[in-house]
Amino acid sequence: MGAQCSGTLLLPRLGWLNAVPACPDLPTRPWVQEAGVEVLNQPFYADGNLATAGGCLSSQYLAAWVIARLAGVEAAGAAIHYVAPVGEKEQYVDRALANITPYLGLTAT
Repeated sequence: MGAQCSGTLLLPRLGWLNAVPACPDLPTRPWVQEAGVEVLNQPFYADGNLATAGGCLSSQYLAAWVIARLAGVEAAGAAIHYVAPVGEKEQYVDRALANITPYLGLTAT
């Protein structure tokens, strides 16, 4: 399950953010905190099968996280590379993967 910006408000109502921090957008932040959820000052956070992303442009992190979980990190990087602006592809891929890989449960081999 992924939630972005104000979509994060639904998760506490569903009981899905019990002791799990979230990353809403800035306008939604006070309401998420009011719901008793710890809010992180970062663009993406995931715990198990639940991820939140704050800010309209953070959708790329949610998409990359889902793709990485279903098809692998290489597939996620390829997808981000495909949609990234020309001349900035490597930076976009690097940033996306840096934001999601800590939450994929991968171990170094």
